[in-house]
Amino acid sequence: MEFLSPSTWEEALAAKSEHPDAVPIMGGTDVMVELNFDKHRPPALLDLTRIAELREWRPDGDGVRLGAGVSYTEITTRLRERAPALALASRTVASPQIRNRGSVGGNLGGASPAGDAHPPLLATDAVIELASVRGVRRVPAREFYLGPRRTARQSDELIAAVLLPAPAGPQQFAKIGTRNAMVIAVTSFSIAFNARTREIGTGVGSAGPTPLRATRAEEFLAAEFDWEGGTAPSPAAVARFGELVASAARPIDDVRGSADYRRHALSVMARRTLSWAVTDYRKATQRCA
Repeated sequence: MEFLSPSTWEEALAAKSEHPDAVPIMGGTDVMVELNFDKHRPPALLDLTRIAELREWRPDGDGVRLGAGVSYTEITTRLRERAPALALASRTVASPQIRNRGSVGGNLGGASPAGDAHPPLLATDAVIELASVRGVRRVPAREFYLGPRRTARQSDELIAAVLLPAPAGPQQFAKIGTRNAMVIAVTSFSIAFNARTREIGTGVGSAGPTPLRATRAEEFLAAEFDWEGGTAPSPAAVARFGELVASAARPIDDVRGSADYRRHALSVMARRTLSWAVTDYRKATQRCA
């Protein structure tokens, strides 16, 4: 196995162009597991640990440009106000040691449907920045996931950053697993309110071949919600929202849970996160009044 260790971003892009089968590695929390268990033996590893800009984040207009290598710990401690749902999801990732190493870029590169970062990226309409020697392009997260562990990234491209819009309302994330740490999600859910456009965003994890949106649930809640006063939706509307979220899932039975359990769990998490988000929205509305 060849080991490539560029010291600049330009060198990294050139190396990826010359070795399109090379697997990028930075935190190594997923790649090294596959290597250790001999699940994957790529012809080359592309070490990105010396590329400092990948570990940086900065304001980008009203939002944030998050380097692909920014750790979950950094997101949790520094970006709670700028990226609430992603920060909540980052807190649930494995152990402190893995949160210190793992990153959203790694989640995107692996594209496991169970990745904790995916639902918040879908719910908030984040954008993925991809780069190659051919140039830079940006792909909405809602167009990034194409199939099981298959994304819009081309073989010569590297994930440079994630562009996170500024929050325009409450954001929440919930995850169900067998314990609070060191666990892959049985299923997960994120919701984001956009008071400016009066739209709802959702993201569903570990309940289909790719991370998913519950578009019918989004449209239903956006039409039902009291955007002026923040009054809680009726119990019937809340229940219907949960049903629509569950119906968007395409789960399977596996060792972590059955398809029926995943649908039930998603309905419960949808109702709970909606309740939390409505409470936050109402508090913000009262402060403004």
